[in-house]
Amino acid sequence: MVAADLLSSKMESILNVRLRPVVLFCLVVSASLAAAGKARAQKLPPVQPPAPMPTRGSTPTITSITREVLVPTLVERHGHVIYDLQQKDFTLDDNGVPQKIHVQRYMDTAPVAMVVAVELGGASVLEFGKVAQMGPLLSLFLTDQRSKAALVGFDSTQHLICDFTHSGSRLNHALDNLQPGDGGDAILDTVSYAVNLLDTEPQYYRRVLLLISEERDHGSKHTRIEDLIRQIGRSDVLVLSVAFTPAEAELAHDVTTSGNDRMMNLPSALFMLVQAFKKNVAKEIAVMSGGEYTHFSGNRRFQERVVTAARDMRNRYLISFSPSNPTPGLHTIKVNTVEDYGAKIVARTNYWIGKGP
Repeated sequence: MVAADLLSSKMESILNVRLRPVVLFCLVVSASLAAAGKARAQKLPPVQPPAPMPTRGSTPTITSITREVLVPTLVERHGHVIYDLQQKDFTLDDNGVPQKIHVQRYMDTAPVAMVVAVELGGASVLEFGKVAQMGPLLSLFLTDQRSKAALVGFDSTQHLICDFTHSGSRLNHALDNLQPGDGGDAILDTVSYAVNLLDTEPQYYRRVLLLISEERDHGSKHTRIEDLIRQIGRSDVLVLSVAFTPAEAELAHDVTTSGNDRMMNLPSALFMLVQAFKKNVAKEIAVMSGGEYTHFSGNRRFQERVVTAARDMRNRYLISFSPSNPTPGLHTIKVNTVEDYGAKIVARTNYWIGKGP
């Protein structure tokens, strides 16, 4: 037994002597590999998250499924506003279903919070002379002492040139000193940015975006079309779009229709709206919100368009309703008058209901 123990002890000693270099070698190799891996990791650039959309303040999040939908509605015939219509004179369909509506007795008299978004990139520098003349015209929007406006310039990004102010002279000075931007025309990002700014204003303000830009987006990096459709659909922001010389055929279409010919099933409606945004985002944003889209080519025409936009903003009937079927997603609206006045009706064509908490 003693001999066996001595033999076992001797064998263990031999193995330890022979295996020690192997163990040491393995430890050295393992440490070297770990050090190399650490060095490679240090050489790799860190993963950068997507750049956030620039905002000011917090962005409201709508979580309630049922809410009142506001539908500012302009009724015109041969370029003249039809006044004195009452609640009984209107009908409104939500996804083809008639709704119980309320129509404010008086025209829109709320104070205005407005963002003027002016394109600075690309060929827009050729329009700076016309835009500079817009300063005195902004007083037409800000007739109430509580009303205020902000100026945003944009190219591939957004620049808050002048924050909300009651001072027309500040806005005039800012418009007189616009500086050319880069080659970008990030309309999607800019509209999202402007809606965020307006959503920080109190609910009793009539929130308006005056967009002066080309027709198509170039260079938006933060906003997908689908997301902007949802954002506008949840907001009560009225978009008035004055674009640089769009096609005459599209202008003729806008004069004869308010976009209410989009009654279809919800997935198709969203798909068609996304495709329309790709063709002329300036027009579709305005039509969807219940605002107006127009174009200009000369100084006089530009001023006429701005004056008309200011007049029509105040001459809207305020129709509201609570959806009888508040299904989350895109809803299509159609506003009509009971009597056929041969009039053009301009009202929002879509809104979005978000899912509940």
